[in-house]
Amino acid sequence: MTDRTVAHATFSIERKYDATPARVFRAFEDPAAKRRWFAEGEEGWEVESFDASFEVGSFERSRFRFKGGPLITNDTVYQDIVPNERIIISYSMTVDGRRISASLATMEFRKEGKGTRLIYTEQGAYLDGLDQVEQRRIGCEEILETLAKELERDSAAA
Repeated sequence: MTDRTVAHATFSIERKYDATPARVFRAFEDPAAKRRWFAEGEEGWEVESFDASFEVGSFERSRFRFKGGPLITNDTVYQDIVPNERIIISYSMTVDGRRISASLATMEFRKEGKGTRLIYTEQGAYLDGLDQVEQRRIGCEEILETLAKELERDSAAA
């Protein structure tokens, strides 16, 4: 029998974007935009499915692989949505069918000058040594960088 462990941790990431809170929020709300920056991300990610319904109590589910690797799943439930101000989600992740974590995450959108300060806070339970808080924090930083590129792309198209 395998030893079961759980590591609890909380981290926050603050990121400034040169876009209004409404524009940054819209990147979370619009399923096509969210798929681009969240699921597809940088080169090497293969998205098998991405289904999203952006309302309290609804689900967002994504299935993807990195460079042909094992199947990764992200199952999210929207717990709270305040337009242009806050999103709270709970989500779990699996790799190759094994649950690696369960988390509560809050995204706060604060106007700062002509831009937005996004504050991302995650409270996680990282399971059985399959995931660690530092790996998750780095992954979230990379995703928020991809969001920056999405906002730049959106701005260039406008």
